[in-house]
Amino acid sequence: MYALLLAIIYLSFISLGLPDSLLGSAWPSMHVEMGVPLSYAGIVSMAISACTIISSLMSDMLTRKFKTGLVTAASVLMTAIALFGFSKSSSFWQLCLWAIPYGLGAGSVDAALNNYVALHYSSRHMSWLHCFWGVGASISPYIMGFCLTEGLGFSTGYFSVSIIQIILCAFLFISLPLWKLHQNKDDSPPDTKKPLKLTDILKIRGVKYVLAAFFGYCALEATAGLWASSFLVAQKNVNAESAATYASFFYLGITFGRFLCGFAANKIGDRNMIRLGIALMFAGVSAILMPVQSEFICLAGLIIVGLGCAPVYPSIIHATPSNFGAENSQAIIGVQMASAYVGSTFMPALFGFIANYIGVWLYPSFLLILIAWMLFMTEKLNKAVQ
Repeated sequence: MYALLLAIIYLSFISLGLPDSLLGSAWPSMHVEMGVPLSYAGIVSMAISACTIISSLMSDMLTRKFKTGLVTAASVLMTAIALFGFSKSSSFWQLCLWAIPYGLGAGSVDAALNNYVALHYSSRHMSWLHCFWGVGASISPYIMGFCLTEGLGFSTGYFSVSIIQIILCAFLFISLPLWKLHQNKDDSPPDTKKPLKLTDILKIRGVKYVLAAFFGYCALEATAGLWASSFLVAQKNVNAESAATYASFFYLGITFGRFLCGFAANKIGDRNMIRLGIALMFAGVSAILMPVQSEFICLAGLIIVGLGCAPVYPSIIHATPSNFGAENSQAIIGVQMASAYVGSTFMPALFGFIANYIGVWLYPSFLLILIAWMLFMTEKLNKAVQ
């Protein structure tokens, strides 16, 4: 039963990744068909992020009331419906409308599943599960690209991914008795305990540091991925086609890195995995900063940054119950998810503003500031929870 439930959770993490990279791959076609500016993708993205932040903050209340299995199944159903809605949308306002269930479904399932794994499974599984998120995030752009290349349109791409989500959702609903059987044996917080308020969460020693660290990590991951191509073209004289391919290696580094981390996470421990990741990020950005025109060095730097990113997110999440107590972990992870989405939503936009008025050459320096921020905050956290 333990192994079967773990397989279901792996499927759930694939479903988490599927919607996350679709908008970026589909938008060049979507905005033309809908007759809206290219920049309107930011409006849809921010609408999704805003709803994700709201549902992340509500995750403690929802999970205590309905349990992890039902919250996961219902959330995946919401994203499946939203993706189907995107496939049928013919105007921009319809996209904004469907962005609401899109974001609400993503936040709750993310927080609920991460907390469940942090409580009941080892650090190894947390790394591998987030690797499976990368699998989902890699599959959906491929599906969308195939549909666009074959002339089937973005609607078929969204429809195809929504069908996959519906199939995954069916497995989750069928597995609900398995979740209940496992939860009857676990030591999860009792239903009688009231959900923590945000003000109460922020008073817990060390929480502000972990929120700041998580904000910095997700800001770095999103900024590094979004602006890598622009930096390579503007500063390293790489052609646009090659730059797009090189930038994808950053995400490959994250996915493959999390697979590798699974073999070492239990032995090294969450804190040291975070330190190792930050050290690798620093080494990778230092390679990008080197005043040479070598494409190979930049490519290697991006891969190393991705490898450095790999252990940080899973390790911060997995350490939450031990840092703050199992009874508080669901509430704190929900707020961590909200902090993460704030970082990934606004910091890449901030760098875009800086790049526009000063220059994209500041890309590696901006990343170094975020790395220093993460190191400072994670070490403050370690001292606070000792």
